[in-house]
Amino acid sequence: MQAQCGRHFTVLFMVLALALGALPALAEQNQPSAAKVAVVNGSVITQEEFNAEMSRVKQRFLSMGRPLSDSQLSEANKEVLESLIASELIYQESQKQGIRVEDEAVNEQMSKMKERFPSEAEFEKALKKMNLSEEAMKSQLRRGMAIQQFVNERFAHKVRVSEKEAKTYYDNHSGLFKQPGQVRARHILIKVAPQADDSERAEARKRLGMIQQKLQKGEDFAALAREASEGPSSARGGDLGYFGRGQMVKSFEEEAFALKPGEVSGIVETKFGYHLIKVIDKRPETTLPFEDVKERLEQYLKQQKVQNAVKSYVEKLKEEAEVERFLKLDSS
Repeated sequence: MQAQCGRHFTVLFMVLALALGALPALAEQNQPSAAKVAVVNGSVITQEEFNAEMSRVKQRFLSMGRPLSDSQLSEANKEVLESLIASELIYQESQKQGIRVEDEAVNEQMSKMKERFPSEAEFEKALKKMNLSEEAMKSQLRRGMAIQQFVNERFAHKVRVSEKEAKTYYDNHSGLFKQPGQVRARHILIKVAPQADDSERAEARKRLGMIQQKLQKGEDFAALAREASEGPSSARGGDLGYFGRGQMVKSFEEEAFALKPGEVSGIVETKFGYHLIKVIDKRPETTLPFEDVKERLEQYLKQQKVQNAVKSYVEKLKEEAEVERFLKLDSS
């Protein structure tokens, strides 16, 4: 469900992200020398502001291992420009409604941001990388909080999702609530460096073979793992907990899923070295019960309703606003 929600890169998603505090590193808008990408009812959106948000978008996709293609980059340029325009329009409306954010609230949010960093120095380093002063960041936090408050008061507080709506969605999207099969296993690892030669590999395999013999004589797997395994799970008796397909290297995963609870594998080779695997338990694929997901599902559907309401509202604001766009975008 969450993956599907985030799959489409839309203006609305970006607007709500801004409203929730995921703010771009905006330039001071009163700088006459700053290049403009748009003017919204007289307020300038600068090239620096646009570049900062595009950088964030690119980084977000890179962190997911999905760098943007040329066509996706062109679309992202359009979406980011429109999201910044939408954000400015909503901010202007928040000010018309008299929404003001107190210094105390801004300082509290600033403190929470700082807590995400290991030290004050790291926080300041991050600000410098974004070409922001602490005061400029506070200014943008204040702006984002005003947008959030406006969205909450105008839309979120009025939206309701019934249990019937949630159940209908659940029934029509059953595939989203499947819990894939999982295995709980222990392992004993003898490490082998990637550059190891044949003799080093043979020695590591021999060491694991001796442990294998002890297991065959009835010695306890967990105790041997604590004593001899070179993996980080050794302190837990080699216990890796539950894992699904795609979470372990392929050869390890295939062997683990092929074993029955209580069975021990032969020697398995991976890029980390040589392993012995013991399966403790297996969980079949299941579908999460409606009662287990109802609360999260209702919240998700509420977010969808709020997003749709904000999208319609922004389109209406654009029709009534004076918006000039100066950014050259590929129309293809």
